[in-house]
Amino acid sequence: MPIMRPPSAKSLLPRSLFGRALMILLVPIVLLQLIVGLVFFQRHYQRVTEQMTRGVALEIRYAIDRIEAAPDDAAAQAALLDIGGPLQLSLALDPAATLDPVVRRRALDLTGRALVSTLETQLERPLAIDLAGDDRVVRIAAQTDKGLFAVEAPRSRLSVSNPHQLLVLMLGSSIVLGALAVAFLHNQVRPIRRLAEAAEAFGKGRSLPFRPAGAEEVRRAAVAFLSMRARIERQIEQRTAMLSGVSHDLRTPLTRMKLTLALMDDGEEAEGLAQDIDQMERMLGEFLAFARGDGQEESTPTDPFALAARLVEDTRRAGAEVALREVNETPQDPLVAMRPVAVRRAVENLLGNAVRYGRRVTLQVRLLPKTLDFVVEDDGPGIAADERARAIAPFTRLDAARNQDAGGGVGLGLAIALDIARSHGGSLELGESAELGGLRAVLRVPR
Repeated sequence: MPIMRPPSAKSLLPRSLFGRALMILLVPIVLLQLIVGLVFFQRHYQRVTEQMTRGVALEIRYAIDRIEAAPDDAAAQAALLDIGGPLQLSLALDPAATLDPVVRRRALDLTGRALVSTLETQLERPLAIDLAGDDRVVRIAAQTDKGLFAVEAPRSRLSVSNPHQLLVLMLGSSIVLGALAVAFLHNQVRPIRRLAEAAEAFGKGRSLPFRPAGAEEVRRAAVAFLSMRARIERQIEQRTAMLSGVSHDLRTPLTRMKLTLALMDDGEEAEGLAQDIDQMERMLGEFLAFARGDGQEESTPTDPFALAARLVEDTRRAGAEVALREVNETPQDPLVAMRPVAVRRAVENLLGNAVRYGRRVTLQVRLLPKTLDFVVEDDGPGIAADERARAIAPFTRLDAARNQDAGGGVGLGLAIALDIARSHGGSLELGESAELGGLRAVLRVPR
């Protein structure tokens, strides 16, 4: 049975910058409100309540002393009538009643505890105190030698009125400050989110409109990103223009050679020369495809299953048999934003390698919630695990694993597929096919 470990403090933190910044701002505010509220309540409400209650307790003690000093019940009643008015207390004496020392106090009565404790300390006798019957009145009863003495006093004379106002003020100010903090932080984090979205889109080959905004540091980062993006796009354009010129310059002599070859008599030398020219054209095409990349193509929503079906059909017309398998976990959303021509070229390269070195080939298209996978497997010799990283490097041909005489390539097929996958923010993974025993190539494109 696995041991359950308690979550670490780091794992409990919000993952987003907005959440962490909001926590950094709100936690001190809440703690400060609680500390100030508790200290203020302790030093103000409770102490003021104790002082006010001690004053009323002295008056009640004076009334009790007058009752017990009276020679009879009539004199005690007369004494209560005499002192009740000046003390502004409602006093009563019941000779036949007895005391039931019960304290009634509501749970949310914040000053009631201090009030009850002060009365019991000051009067030094069993008391019955009722704070729950009427919020505006405190009823106090004490046993004397003349009977049960009862007092009704306004609550405002014993404690500070409306102590809950402090809590309401604290809660209200915290809500207002929190709302202001959320609005401010949202406005500050928005440029960072846009910068992240623009950087992520550029990593996938898309150029989103973006304008620097926000704090100075964020603006500087945004300006640096825009400068970097402009330099990269300029380099891609310059490289494409240069290679287009090279393509034109190289294809012109090749065309003359083909024309001269067409005028020559058929023979073994002419056939060999024709094969060399075809190989040179194929190599030149691969060089240009690798160097040009797919930066000029725009991403469009594409059906990957239709794309794969056309690829398999084209491969079959070329004389090779490929089994197609489809896995769709999101049938309600079958389209994926990609550069269809580039992805087609990448999968064509994988299928071409598989057909060249194997007899059985499968293409599996897996549409998952977050990724799109093109899985190509064959029953060929495969590539050793320690050679796979080198196999996808440009201009690399692994003679021991893949016989170069069988294909006549220049070692750019996997490199082009990897470049296209990375331009989409994805990856190219090489492994061993568990079903066929040969190479297993997975071209992964994020959704």
